[in-house]
Amino acid sequence: MSDKPEKFIDENGLRLDGRRVNEIRPMKMEIGVLSRADGSCYLEWGKNKVLAAVYGPRELHPRRLQKADSALIRYRYNMAAFSVEDRIRPGPSRRSIEISKVSREAFEPVVLTHLYPGAVIDVFAEVLQADAGTRTAAINAASMALADAGIPMKGLVSACAVGKVDGQLVLDLNKPEDNYGNADIPMAMTADGEITLLQMDGDVTQEEFRQAVELCKEGCRQILELQKETLKNKFTKLEEVEISDDEEDVDVSALVESTLESLEEDETSENDEDIEEEIETDDVEDAESGDEAESVEEQEDSFQDVDEDDIPEDNDEDVPEDDEETA
Repeated sequence: MSDKPEKFIDENGLRLDGRRVNEIRPMKMEIGVLSRADGSCYLEWGKNKVLAAVYGPRELHPRRLQKADSALIRYRYNMAAFSVEDRIRPGPSRRSIEISKVSREAFEPVVLTHLYPGAVIDVFAEVLQADAGTRTAAINAASMALADAGIPMKGLVSACAVGKVDGQLVLDLNKPEDNYGNADIPMAMTADGEITLLQMDGDVTQEEFRQAVELCKEGCRQILELQKETLKNKFTKLEEVEISDDEEDVDVSALVESTLESLEEDETSENDEDIEEEIETDDVEDAESGDEAESVEEQEDSFQDVDEDDIPEDNDEDVPEDDEETA
């Protein structure tokens, strides 16, 4: 028995999860979640849960892979074995290799790789829980991780998908729409509307394709606003400064003069302190020299007080008479 619903859009224009055709699923992002990575981002988009990490720029080994004029971007997309209902085989697959390639190419026009010749920028996107649209979710998380790492870029990259269900185009497919829909068109673009990734699975007319591009641009604009808000919450602190209307204009010249006067006073006080210290040092040295002179004079006086009679004569000792006679 198939789980395909009879209708994806009801008579009120609402989809299975209550969204309009031009609405995206709720999204939550947090950057800087990994301390050992240069940049990281955790993203929840509907039931999708993706963790992205960026390492670099760093020296590329082996050296034969280095580019002399730019850095190399390596992107690895991987789905955890427990990310879906039926456990998948861990490790790379043909699908993950293909998504890694197109995702890397989506960032190459945006990242300023020429600033880091011979280096490498590694991007890892790990899908912890999958629920349709994992490649676009991973691109959004990787874009935030690159910004968190401080990698120079022309702008953020936002990604979203448009599908076709019940003969109508819808934005940001959920799991049933992705499984049983007629088309799936994932796209990634910059803030200027430059498309860096475009794939299509299914059949649409030329007019439907044009409408899908415009609808996807609207979805990417919504995601871009969420990305900017997330970055602002971390990197900026907006403080409101209240200034009364009655406050007079500040005289800048007076402030400068007062500042210079205070600096001159500080210098003068420091010079006075140095002079006082030198005077105290000289006084101490004079006192020490005076004490030494007094001690020398006292010693001389003590030598003069001794009588000459008290000094024993250096006469030869008398020789005993017996010894003289014997001689």
